[in-house]
Amino acid sequence: MSKLESLYSDVLTELGEDVSREGLLDTPKRAAKAMQFLTSGYETKIDEVVNGAVFSSDNDEMVVVEGIEFYSLCEHHMLPFIGRCHIGYLPNGKVLGLSKFARIVDMFGRRLQIQENMTKQIAEAVEEVTGCRGVGVIVEAKHMCMMMRGVQKQNSMMRTSVMKGDFRANQATREEFMRLVGL
Repeated sequence: MSKLESLYSDVLTELGEDVSREGLLDTPKRAAKAMQFLTSGYETKIDEVVNGAVFSSDNDEMVVVEGIEFYSLCEHHMLPFIGRCHIGYLPNGKVLGLSKFARIVDMFGRRLQIQENMTKQIAEAVEEVTGCRGVGVIVEAKHMCMMMRGVQKQNSMMRTSVMKGDFRANQATREEFMRLVGL
């Protein structure tokens, strides 16, 4: 049994469960495996994610990828927050392969964190790998820590945004991005 499996077994025991009962026999192993997957973003590096998929382009108009779904865990309660991410950027001689946006979102989503930091990390990563003139990232999520416990507000949603470069400096650029993602 791995250390993580043993710790999950201890948690179940502390909750009053019998880890030898049929339904829980493999639960510590499954929970450990699940947690390793859900936090695999720590082991992922941006160069691996991008994998050379940055291409020369003379396009200097806005590129938007919207509705990238993600699942993450809040660092305060280790409960999921689930949502969508919208990314827009202004190329500066280079564009990023489409699937890489989803992989960047997953890389940062699969860590214990707060939504505000995840939004910023995604924006900084896109800016870094593309050398773009500006980037905007909007993240919308429902937080289980607010829905399942505490105030128990089922329809609450949090929206965060980070605007960098021309998206921050130019209101028309920011408004175009917001309009394109339906906000």
